[in-house]
Amino acid sequence: MSRAGLLALSLGVLWALAGCATEPTDPAARAAFRENHDPLEPLNRKSFAFNQGLDRMLIKPLAKGYRRALPSGARDAVRHFLDNLDEPIVFANTILQGRFRDAGVTGARFAINSTVGLAGLRDVASKNRLPQKVGDLGQTFWSWGFPEGPYLVIPILGPTNPRDGIGAGGDAYVDPFRYVVNANHYGNSTTGSRIVLNGIDKRSRSIDTLDEVEKEAVDYYASFRSLFRQHREAELTGSTRPAALPSADFYNDPDR
Repeated sequence: MSRAGLLALSLGVLWALAGCATEPTDPAARAAFRENHDPLEPLNRKSFAFNQGLDRMLIKPLAKGYRRALPSGARDAVRHFLDNLDEPIVFANTILQGRFRDAGVTGARFAINSTVGLAGLRDVASKNRLPQKVGDLGQTFWSWGFPEGPYLVIPILGPTNPRDGIGAGGDAYVDPFRYVVNANHYGNSTTGSRIVLNGIDKRSRSIDTLDEVEKEAVDYYASFRSLFRQHREAELTGSTRPAALPSADFYNDPDR
């Protein structure tokens, strides 16, 4: 069995076991349960520490260099191009979720930005009242009522949960970009370059916020976990993509 298959199998087992954890029925207790439910915390903390070391030594320096080398306009063009490549997956998942109006918007966005927007380098669609939508297989599973399972930090790949991890694998498998690349014999380097560039661009956009969180947090692991869950919740429940990260004071008590 391939490594990807073993990972999917492992995530599937964790997903199945997630049904053993019963959430409280009280809304406040349920929110607290979801916020703190982390049965794999000892293992997650080790993976988190590894990822932090890799980030300090390699990813963050690359992200800073990327931000210095390219002006904001060029970085935005890269972001639009990468987002445009994701639109077919968003389209398919909005259909699977029964969000047909959002699917129509996404289809129109892809057509407009791929042509008038110069292969997606310009987000012409958003300027014409066609906002970017959220749609991935993890969200589709969520809309069908599947539990997310335990919080999980995967080395290199970062935070997720079994539902979203399996969903990400499914999205990657059916991504039309993958088949276009293979059909034209571009090799795995093209797909790999897309993944790396996407990761560096996203990291460059979160440098200041995450630096502030790490500086202020008593427990950076717990703060980052909360940050990730809040952002993912915003993606699941909203039809349009939220900001890259919530503000750095996401963990503050609003009543202070």
